[in-house]
Amino acid sequence: MFAAQLTVDRDFPIAPLDRRLFGVFVEHLGRCVYTGIYEPGHPTADEQGFRGDVMALTKELGATIVRYPGGNFISGYNWEDGVGPKELRPRRLDLAWYSTETNQVGTNEFFDWCRKVDIEPMYGVNLGTRGPDEARHYLEYCNHPGGTALSDLRRRHGYEQPHGIRFWCLGNEMDGPWQICRKTPDEYGRIALETAKLMKMVDPSVELAACGSSAYDMPTYGIWEDRVLEHCFEVVDYLSLHSYFVKPPTDTSSESFFAQIETNARYIEDTIAVADAVAARRHSSKRLMLSFDEWNVWYRARHGGHMKREGWPEAPRLLEEIYTAEDALLIGGMLTMMMNHADRLKVACMAQLVNVIGPIMTEPGGPAWRQTIFHPFAQAAKWARGTVLRPVIKSAGYANEKHGELPYLCASVVHDEAAGMTAVFILNRHLQEEMNLSITLRGLGTERKLVAAEQMHHGDLEAANTRDAPNEVAPTALGGIVIDGEHLQMRLLPASWNVVVTKAVR
Repeated sequence: MFAAQLTVDRDFPIAPLDRRLFGVFVEHLGRCVYTGIYEPGHPTADEQGFRGDVMALTKELGATIVRYPGGNFISGYNWEDGVGPKELRPRRLDLAWYSTETNQVGTNEFFDWCRKVDIEPMYGVNLGTRGPDEARHYLEYCNHPGGTALSDLRRRHGYEQPHGIRFWCLGNEMDGPWQICRKTPDEYGRIALETAKLMKMVDPSVELAACGSSAYDMPTYGIWEDRVLEHCFEVVDYLSLHSYFVKPPTDTSSESFFAQIETNARYIEDTIAVADAVAARRHSSKRLMLSFDEWNVWYRARHGGHMKREGWPEAPRLLEEIYTAEDALLIGGMLTMMMNHADRLKVACMAQLVNVIGPIMTEPGGPAWRQTIFHPFAQAAKWARGTVLRPVIKSAGYANEKHGELPYLCASVVHDEAAGMTAVFILNRHLQEEMNLSITLRGLGTERKLVAAEQMHHGDLEAANTRDAPNEVAPTALGGIVIDGEHLQMRLLPASWNVVVTKAVR
């Protein structure tokens, strides 16, 4: 056993936590939409064909915003194909994923799904094969009240009231060689500028996210952000980041896997530095916020599954990652890190929601179940409300080639002043030893009571949840917590994710 300390102070906040940090992603890819959220004829399907079991799990997950309809898919998508009578909608070749898109789910159906699960929609516009004109038409169709050709078309389609979609993504991963109609940074910066101008003319209330580089290790990273923002800095509100966590063949250790928490912290901080450098050159007081709108573990199901196949199948099984106990620990650690950057990171979307590298899995005509990564996300989404406090951590650690000495303890603390609730999220990265953790919550009340305490730990880091064993890896009660005024004491299992919630007694 080793000792660790975590201290926060009410007078040292990071920032209020934006609840959009607990977002997800639904793309027309594989079985995410078809036999994922939508399966007419399924025993739980509603009158629109949406699976009731998936809707229930989505509500339980606690997601607050959802990015749609892509992803790579958006760069070849015509939004007009997915509106109007379903029997008249065209079938199209999807060049992003070498599939056939039936367009049976589109703009309006997905908006209905969002209302049913009480989640904010985040839509994207195609800046691959299309451009500013189509983007402003799409926005007019969705958000304008009426009296124009496009807004009245929406009304004829059965939606009298505007959708009022606030958040829009300006394309997707436009520096990626795999992207349909890839752009140079200056090409994309110019088109993002002009698209943003037109969209804000149509609806000044929209929030717009420009594409950052497709990944931190892209050759274009840094230069791309700098050049793009030189064009569109003043008219966009967010810059996007994408990151998928892997175990490279050269280093499959859990220690290096967990170190990707720090790699992504550096990614966020470096991106902020580039954005602020652009602001400095422009003598601007504006501070651009970040949208981490794709992130997850993804490596086992990554290679070859999306390459071109014969027949252009509908909703093929693609990128269906099976998540382990180890993956859930990394997800928990990533959530603590993202919360600790709440001053600039305002939006994040776990990619994706169902089947395709998702926290929820389904079988066509059969059950739906929670993958291991479902649980830390759901716990954070449930309990993280209020202001993130700056954590001071004292902990033994381990050596990492990229980052030096890394503490075994990863943690974030979120305090809800109105409710008097304080949630502590804790990852013990030590694989063999228990952690004797002492927590001090300064200025948050000298008398506290325990509201909730849960842990996730499994003796086999490769354990997974399956159709036949859907609860193999799941939270259990965490006991033995001693509360003495502002101080909490607890013992945490090795390789464990833990959530402790207390409330001030007034």
